[in-house]
Amino acid sequence: MSEREEKFEKMLQAIQTEYQTTIEKMERLKRENKTKTVTYRELLGNKLTLQNILSWYEVYGLLDENSSGR
Repeated sequence: MSEREEKFEKMLQAIQTEYQTTIEKMERLKRENKTKTVTYRELLGNKLTLQNILSWYEVYGLLDENSSGR
């Protein structure tokens, strides 16, 4: 694997991890009935951004079927 491919894989892993962490934080706030807080709304915006990035990876066939992170 080339250095560029390794960097790509590292970036993909970071995005998938951040996406999962964001979802977990949102679920915790939802359980605490804090869906109208600034923090929740910021997390929602972040989640949508990460979801969009992962969608582009998927469009270009750069995700394994079970590694979409979504």
